[in-house]
Amino acid sequence: MPTSAEPLRRLGFLTIGSFDADDPGPGHEATLEVIALGEQLGFDSAFVRHRHLQHGISSPVAVLAAATQRTSRIELGTAVIPLGWENPLRLAEDLATVDVLSGGRLQPGISVGPPMQWEHVRDALYPDTADREDFGRDRVSRLLRFVRGEQASSFSGTVGIETFSERVQPHSPGLIDRMWYGAASDSSATWAGEQGLNLLTSSVVRAPESGETDFATIQRQQILAYRAAHPAGRVSQGLVVVPTDSATAEQRARYTEYAGARDVRVGIPQGPAGLLFAKDLIGTSDEIATALYAHAAFREVDEVVFALPFGFPPEDYLQILTDMATKLGPALGWTAGT
Repeated sequence: MPTSAEPLRRLGFLTIGSFDADDPGPGHEATLEVIALGEQLGFDSAFVRHRHLQHGISSPVAVLAAATQRTSRIELGTAVIPLGWENPLRLAEDLATVDVLSGGRLQPGISVGPPMQWEHVRDALYPDTADREDFGRDRVSRLLRFVRGEQASSFSGTVGIETFSERVQPHSPGLIDRMWYGAASDSSATWAGEQGLNLLTSSVVRAPESGETDFATIQRQQILAYRAAHPAGRVSQGLVVVPTDSATAEQRARYTEYAGARDVRVGIPQGPAGLLFAKDLIGTSDEIATALYAHAAFREVDEVVFALPFGFPPEDYLQILTDMATKLGPALGWTAGT
C-alpha cells in the first residue's frame, strides 16, 4: 500500500508489441529490445499483451521464450492470454517450457470468455466443436491442474524405446504460484482469489450494478474482494502511465494528444459490457506520483505493471521507460533491481 512513507515494492511495464504487417520482423525485434532495456534499467517485470489477428503479439509465449535468452533477471509475463483461443493442455506445456528456459521467471496472466470477433473466427478456430466449446472458468481450472502436475493422461510407461508421462512435461513446480488472472469485476476478482491465483488489474473495469462510475473506487473494491478471498496473493495494477521528464516538446504534445483522444471515454460505461476506462496519467514524475498517491486503488497495491501507450516508436519507449525507472520509480520509493 504505497504512501509517501511506504515505498512501491515492484515496478514493471506492459507492451503490446506492435509491428508492420508487411515487415513484422523489426517490430518483434523492437519488443525484445524493449524487454532487454527494461532489465538494464532495473525493472522487476516486463509483460506483453496478446493480440490475435491484429498487428500485435499473437504468440506472447513464443516471444517470451526468445526474451529468456536475452535476459537473466527480469520477470516475464503475459497480460493476458485469452484461454478461449487455447487448448489448456498444450498451453500448459508451452508455459512450463518457457518457465524452465527462464529459470523460473515466467508470470503467466490468463483470462476467460469467448474469443474476440467470435462470430468471424469460430469456424476457423473450432470448425467441428464451436457450439460445444466452454469458454468459462472450467478452462482455467483445467489449465491449473496441468500446470500443477496433475494427471493429463491415463497412461505412463515405456512403449518400445519411448517413455510416456501421465503429466505435462516438462514440469516446473514453482509455476503454479506465479499464475495470474485478469479480472474486471468483484466476482471474478473473488473467484481468482479462491483459486489461489494472483490478480492482474488493468485500466479497464466493469461498471457495477450500483451505478458507480469512479474508476479508482471500483478498482479498489475489486482488490479488496480479492484480498478477502486470498490475503497472501499478489496484486498488480496496470494503468497507462507516461512520464515526460526528459521528453521533447514534440513528444509531450503527442503524448497529450494521445491521452486526450482517449479521455472522452473516462467515466462513461462503454459497450454492452459497461466497461469503464481509467484516465491515462501524463506528466512529470512528480505530477504522476501525486496523482497515484491520490488514487484509491493504487493505495491498495505494492506492485505495478504500467502500460506503455500503443503504437509509439522505439525512441518514445526508450524515453518513457528511462524516466519511469530513473524518475517516477524513485518518486514512489521504488529501488531498481540488479
